[in-house]
Amino acid sequence: MSVKNHYPHQDRYINLLTDFGFKRLFGTEPNKELLIDFLNVMLPPQHKVQDVSYRNNENLGNTPLDRKAIFDIYCESK
Repeated sequence: MSVKNHYPHQDRYINLLTDFGFKRLFGTEPNKELLIDFLNVMLPPQHKVQDVSYRNNENLGNTPLDRKAIFDIYCESK
């Protein structure tokens, strides 16, 4: 007996408001130009992005009270 898919033509979407969805669309090298265009639309004119590089770096802060931050994308401005 085989299992039938009751929704064979169901569309699938990625929610860009989640960390997973945003990284899935913008966090890969093939979509680098898309990310640069998106950032340049969102940022004020004096902060135009020229290039981005993808990295996985953690900033643990200077003291135990500082919050931890993870920087996935570094931008170079024009």
